Amino acid sequence: MKFFKKTKDEEPTAPGQVAIKKRSRVPGVMITQFVEELPVGMTTPDFTLKPIALTIQEGKCAVFKAIVSGNPTPSVHWTRSNGEVTEPERYKMVSDPATPYEHYIEMPEVSPEQADTYKCFATNEYGKAVVTANLNVIEMGYKKGKAMKDARAAAVKPPEDFKNLLTKAVVESDKDDKKEGEIDPRFWDVLMSADKKDYEKICAEFGVTNFRWMLKTLNAKKVEREEEQAKYVEKLSNLKHIEVKPGGGAEFEFEMSLKDPNVKIFLFKNGVMVPFSVETEEKHFLKKTGRKFTFGIKDLAGDDEGLYQVMVEGVLIFSTDFKVPMVDFLVKIQEVKATEREDAVFECVLSSPMSKIQWTGRNQPCEQGDKFDIEVSEDMLIHTLVVKDCAKLDGGIYSVCAGIKSCNAFLVVEVDSDPATKGKKKVRKTTRAGGGEVDLAKIAAEQKAKLDKERDERMELAKQIKADMDAKAAGAPEPEPENKDEKEEPEPVEENMEELGDEEIPVEKKKKEPGDEEIPFEENNKEPGDEDTPVEKKKKEPGDEEIPFEENNKEPGDEDTPVEKKKKRGRTGPLIPDTIIDPGVHFTSGLSDISVNMGNRGELECKLSSENCEGIWYKDGDEIEASDDIEMKHDGAFHRLILKNCKEEDSGKYRFEADGRKTESMLIVEDPPRVNPDDLADFSKPVIIKVGQSATFKLSFMGRDPMKIYWYNEGEELVEDKHINIEKSLTHSRLLLSKCQRKATGEIKIKIKNECGTIEGISRLIVLDRPSPALGPVEIIEASSAVLDFKWRPPKDNGGSPVINYILERQQLGRNSWMKLGQIPGEPKYRDTDVDHGRKYCYHIRAVTEQGISEMMETDDIQAGTRAYPGQPSSPKVISAFANCINLEWVPPSNTGGTNILGYHLEKRKKGSNLWGSINNVKEPIKGQGIAVKDVIEGIEYEFRVAAINISGAGEPSTPSEFVIARDPKKPPGQINDLKVTDSTYTTLSLGWTKPIEEEGVQDEAKGYFVEIRPAANPEWDRCNNNPIIITSYNILGLKSMAMYWVRVIATNDGGEGEPKGLDNYIIAMPPPVRPHFTDRKMKSFMVVRAGNSARININFVASPMPNITWLKDGMPVSKLVTISNSDNTSQLLISTSERPDTGIYTIIVKNMVGQETFSIEIRVTDDPKPPGPAELEQNVPGTVTVTWTPSPDERRDDRLHYIVSRRDSVKRMWQTVADHLFNNKFTALNIMAGREYYFRVYAKNDMGLSEPSESPTWGVTKKKDKFSMAFSSFKSLNFESAPSFLVPLKTHSTPESYECYMSCAVRGDPTPHVTWYRNNISLNTNTNYLITNTCGVCSMLILRVGTKDTGEYKVIADNALGRAECSTKLTVNE
Repeated sequence: MKFFKKTKDEEPTAPGQVAIKKRSRVPGVMITQFVEELPVGMTTPDFTLKPIALTIQEGKCAVFKAIVSGNPTPSVHWTRSNGEVTEPERYKMVSDPATPYEHYIEMPEVSPEQADTYKCFATNEYGKAVVTANLNVIEMGYKKGKAMKDARAAAVKPPEDFKNLLTKAVVESDKDDKKEGEIDPRFWDVLMSADKKDYEKICAEFGVTNFRWMLKTLNAKKVEREEEQAKYVEKLSNLKHIEVKPGGGAEFEFEMSLKDPNVKIFLFKNGVMVPFSVETEEKHFLKKTGRKFTFGIKDLAGDDEGLYQVMVEGVLIFSTDFKVPMVDFLVKIQEVKATEREDAVFECVLSSPMSKIQWTGRNQPCEQGDKFDIEVSEDMLIHTLVVKDCAKLDGGIYSVCAGIKSCNAFLVVEVDSDPATKGKKKVRKTTRAGGGEVDLAKIAAEQKAKLDKERDERMELAKQIKADMDAKAAGAPEPEPENKDEKEEPEPVEENMEELGDEEIPVEKKKKEPGDEEIPFEENNKEPGDEDTPVEKKKKEPGDEEIPFEENNKEPGDEDTPVEKKKKRGRTGPLIPDTIIDPGVHFTSGLSDISVNMGNRGELECKLSSENCEGIWYKDGDEIEASDDIEMKHDGAFHRLILKNCKEEDSGKYRFEADGRKTESMLIVEDPPRVNPDDLADFSKPVIIKVGQSATFKLSFMGRDPMKIYWYNEGEELVEDKHINIEKSLTHSRLLLSKCQRKATGEIKIKIKNECGTIEGISRLIVLDRPSPALGPVEIIEASSAVLDFKWRPPKDNGGSPVINYILERQQLGRNSWMKLGQIPGEPKYRDTDVDHGRKYCYHIRAVTEQGISEMMETDDIQAGTRAYPGQPSSPKVISAFANCINLEWVPPSNTGGTNILGYHLEKRKKGSNLWGSINNVKEPIKGQGIAVKDVIEGIEYEFRVAAINISGAGEPSTPSEFVIARDPKKPPGQINDLKVTDSTYTTLSLGWTKPIEEEGVQDEAKGYFVEIRPAANPEWDRCNNNPIIITSYNILGLKSMAMYWVRVIATNDGGEGEPKGLDNYIIAMPPPVRPHFTDRKMKSFMVVRAGNSARININFVASPMPNITWLKDGMPVSKLVTISNSDNTSQLLISTSERPDTGIYTIIVKNMVGQETFSIEIRVTDDPKPPGPAELEQNVPGTVTVTWTPSPDERRDDRLHYIVSRRDSVKRMWQTVADHLFNNKFTALNIMAGREYYFRVYAKNDMGLSEPSESPTWGVTKKKDKFSMAFSSFKSLNFESAPSFLVPLKTHSTPESYECYMSCAVRGDPTPHVTWYRNNISLNTNTNYLITNTCGVCSMLILRVGTKDTGEYKVIADNALGRAECSTKLTVNE
């Protein structure tokens, strides 16, 4: 059943009425029914369309619309939270009798004072419905005076007003609204839409430790959710959680088949409904393709983080949690220019380490593979994308996305212009394009040093605080309290706390005795049907682990055990370390497994935290001594073991020990294929043969068998045929190519591969042949009456030798004979001066190389004395324009037609006409490259074109110039009008204005606008747009959050720029002011916490600008031991280890310049009650027995503690509760029958549960019982000795940063095996930063605050006298 909280203005029901809360199908509507049963045909009021929250500019008209339903027709009225709506000129309630269910409230010319929360009530005789809507008003400009006045009023507000605010903000709830043991409902929403592999991470985030209970509850909730979804959804599948997409957006999607396609779909963020558009991509949008629904978010920002939920008619369909990592780019990727078959490199540097970022090329994701290499530096700050073997198609935009930040750059792939390789397959290049312009390693090292410095400063500060505390404790020992029941309160640490900021430093409360291990135990998480097993209390021996149990687990009749001075209790929340302890000498970098090729140098290196610590090296358990081939170096904190010439017997496990710490790694000596360098050099020399001859390639090698050998020609694998012979042996391989043709020319590659590696050898085969014919057609350079000058293209294939000469022959058209012109040098062009005017000639061209003469290439007929016209000049450029003259200039053509330019012919045309008119005669060309055109009419618009003239005549005219009006120069425009801010965010500002007024002779029409901006502290203006814009609006980007700026706009035209017009006040880069309000739909106002557990309160809100957040406890500031964490829209209060004095009312005050909002929650810290004193029986009236007892010691500290009395007689022998909720220490039992024995038990009960019973003496005749005895049979002893083995292995973990990580496994063996934990082969058993336990074979390790340094491989080794077992896993830390 869904419960609703009562609001402060809810009126009590009339006598005889009831108040039944009902659920509406429209989210956010609360319905109250006044009668228990509705008459037939009658319904309570409801909203079919509720008012939508509205943000509107000051001075506009605001309208809320509501459509109600109900029988009889409900009456509707409107209210607001902070004021009245009775002024008719400001508030107009409208309803049309033709549509009685539609109601409006209109606010013409809305003002900032009307910004509030408005309520709409629909009431009839059977109930009422209420819904709220917020109105936000954007003020025009920044009212500095008003803001300062509000700030001063808030500063002088007396603290007594806080109590009044708390009283108003407290929301009463039904008693059943907060169930015992209830957790955040967002946990189940996220879990039901998550993959199973993410369960552990989600449970760690919400503090759930009982996975067995979680899975059982989850299955039940899934069944319930599926039943609700079945009302509207036929099928739901392919759920994909939210992901950041290239371009600064995020999307999540699922496939859904709806029973009714007209049902309403809602999107919520952190419980607040978010409006979205369909198909049109606004801030939040929905794309529907068949059954596929895709929700998207554009222009991601930090405030987009939260829980997104999709609901269909009030039924939750899908939930996804979006978190924004705090990372930015220190160095962005830059444009790369590469040539074909070359590798291109994009590099960037991040501000925070990330193990993986998203690369995208040409709108497709880039993954590690044959085409792309993705590299990440060791410190995870430098990320590199290598585009291998670039082709022309690989060019385009490449982008990288880290969190919500992204950057992009172009990859330009240029075609290789080398004519020698034209038409052939290009050889793969070994060079890389891009990268190297900026020293990224230096920038990353500086950033890493900055991060390490910040971390070290926090550690040093923590150590200093601990030292101060230890010194203070040593100087003034704490006296022992006289009353053992009183709790020992630690002294608050005042010193240096201001320096810590928001960093949480745990404080040591008491010294932990050896073996006092605490294991969390949560009784509420027992499976149904499990029975309590009585446990006998015994004295704790050193080394034993203590498991806390509830006190009611004692055997009946056991004597009370004296209370210890230090109370020990179990924890169910995250464990917090008492102190930060210096680990002493330890490894900062352990050994790593390496592989070394045989004969090469191998080096093992580790680093200690101290430079003055010696160590010992071991191989397979034996100590290593220095020799000619083994060298041991100690360089400061670094220790190195160098094997100069590795052999196969050097493989094994190496260990380094120093100061009780050790690290291990494996050295593997491999024997990959190897080639003698001289043989490889001889093989790499190109083999040059003539066509038809044979070529042989041979290469000797060595290495571990078996080996696979492959031969390639231009990347294509060769297989044996009649012209290809491949010989293979254990030491060499030979390739024989017979009867080679010219097309066999290319790269010859041999690849030799075995299990240890691969080696390649590359050579080149060149097959020489005569060249191919020269390429036509010829290009005529000059064809005059006395000269024929032409050129052609060289042969496509020169046969492997350069062209030496060309042999030319000429034939005059009409004759049969060919005249030899002889050989000309290798340049492919010829100038023939022995020609007759008007004759046509044909030429034969042959190329000559060392290998022979090519085939003939015959040209087309070329006529001597043909006309060669010049090319087009550039388009005329208007230099200036007047009423009677227009000045023009142009650039001569690049192609003159083989002769000199004699002049130019200029033409003009009026706008709208198709006829061109000459300005000058063709026979009287314009000699220069410009002219002043005076044959114009004032006010007419003209365009011009020009043609070049040579000896052959006028060439093609140029493209027309721009239109220009014959008139005197324009006057600059005036100032713009109505400049205003239309929208703003923390980084952007939107402006709007109207055109300036045009006054003839004073100021002309504006043709464009420039927008300028300057920070309030900077006197210089910066221009936002380089080119003038035409529209009368502009968005300014890249502003600094909450910074103050001055803005102005300048109109411009051909006559120049006008006077600037700016805003009256400076603008603050922030969104429109929003009054703080809480976004959670269900906010708990009461919380019960077991003493010793953590108490956590999360409050989500929306406010602009950023509010000030204050937490109070019972009207006073909270203790320094309480951790407060604030973000843009969330505040969290954390009590790491709660005590009874922490009980109270906690209030949050969220306040900014617009207003403030408060909320209070009561936290009650308690524990299992202690049992009451001995029960005594007394009979004052026959047939009754009066039971009296002494109070429980907890009665004076817990006002909710009460007593329960149970009775059992000798006939029924079953315990029955005869009294409950007793707040005194006396009870009289009735119906006491003579002849029966009666037993009474008295329990104390509070919010945590029952105490152990207090037994009464037997009332009635005591029956004697014989002593019970049992004879045990003898048994034989068995031998249970066995080698260690893992019953439950370690699981892979992926944990968010700063969360705790719990690893566990189960091992058995007899004798009990010794268990050692390792991280990256470094032993952790002596590292006090890890909490390692071993309980009855269950080995566990707890990392309290996971950091990036904890990423790596974790290993558990268990060994005893009979054997050894290992188990390993990996831990990944999410940023």
